Amino acid sequence: MEAQLIALGVATFKTALMLALPGLLTGMFLGLAVSIFQATTQINEMTLSFIPKIIGVVIVIILTMPWMLNVIQDFAEEVINMIPQFVQ
Repeated sequence: MEAQLIALGVATFKTALMLALPGLLTGMFLGLAVSIFQATTQINEMTLSFIPKIIGVVIVIILTMPWMLNVIQDFAEEVINMIPQFVQ
C-alpha cells in the first residue's frame, strides 16, 4: 500500500513536469533570444522581454493542448482505477 502511494506521487510529479515542460522551455528559449537581442542592440526595455515570452508560451500551450488533455485524461483514469486498491 505504501509503495503504491509513493509510486502514485512519483507519477504525479512526472506528469506535472511533462505538462509544464513545453511552456517552460519556450519561455526559457525566448527569454534567452530576447536577452541576446537586447545585449547586442543595447536596448534595455523591460517590457520587451515579457511580451514575446507571453505570446510564445500562449501559442505553445494552444498547440499542445490536445496532447496535454490526453495526458491528463489518461492520468485521471489511472488514478480513478486505483481508488479501490486504496479503500481496502
